[in-house]
Amino acid sequence: MIKTALLYMSEQPKLQHLAMRMELSRRTARRFVAGETIQEAVEAISRLNDQGFSATIDYLGENVSSENDALRATNEYLQALDEIQKKSADSNVSLKLTQFGLSIHEEMTSANVERVVLRARDYNNFVRVDMEGSPHTDSTLRIFRSLRQKYENVGIVVQAYLYRTEKDIEDLLQLKSRIRLCKGAYKEPPTIAFKKKIDTDRNYIQLMKILLKSGIYHGIATHDPAMIQATKKFAKTERIANEQFEFQMLYGIRRDLQSQLIHEGYKLRVYVPYGEEWYSYLMRRMAERPANLFFVVRNLFRG
Repeated sequence: MIKTALLYMSEQPKLQHLAMRMELSRRTARRFVAGETIQEAVEAISRLNDQGFSATIDYLGENVSSENDALRATNEYLQALDEIQKKSADSNVSLKLTQFGLSIHEEMTSANVERVVLRARDYNNFVRVDMEGSPHTDSTLRIFRSLRQKYENVGIVVQAYLYRTEKDIEDLLQLKSRIRLCKGAYKEPPTIAFKKKIDTDRNYIQLMKILLKSGIYHGIATHDPAMIQATKKFAKTERIANEQFEFQMLYGIRRDLQSQLIHEGYKLRVYVPYGEEWYSYLMRRMAERPANLFFVVRNLFRG
């Protein structure tokens, strides 16, 4: 019930407007968001690099409704890649297609993303296409496949709570795609997605095994100790070296576990969001994990 309520709240513009006007909310968001500018984000990444982590940058904002906003997001990502290169930061970028105009025109979206992929290629860097809610799954995969057929430096995200994902993985591996596996953070109907955590977890482990056995470098994105332990156990049993895959976690979440994995010799990439449009992102993080909600409430009362 809490998760459903938080996901509903994440989609309410009036609540977003109210929260973003509250300085206390902005301070609380800094636990999970690296800042509002690319310079602040790269500074945070440099600190992570010093601790042994790699990173991926996400400029917050999605579902743009104008071509100008889509172009603005495109230019922001080009600047982000420039800044990463200038600072020699160990980071790639992650992007959402609705921020590049997917709700307006698919061909325009593909052209915008291609500009980012090309800039990343110039820097020997990498672009990850995030997965959004199910209304965008087919179009996201369509655009990704078109890009992947032309470029090596682009990867995709899949969500374990969708029934379709195993088939999608099979198709994506035919293109030798680099895949990030996550559980999924959007509200989906039971006709297309597992509702019970135990079912999503079971599917996550099954998909993780398919990915790790593929021989392609993938990202296993989870904060769930059970999923991490299952991944470590399977990799050890199959003699898959730590260098053949990476764990991925979100900025500000389970820092203790992140440090532990680095100490154990695993590779870990931190997903670092930045920007002014932090409200929806923050609400989804609280919906995913109750501990995040308790953190926010605790900080509100401290204020």
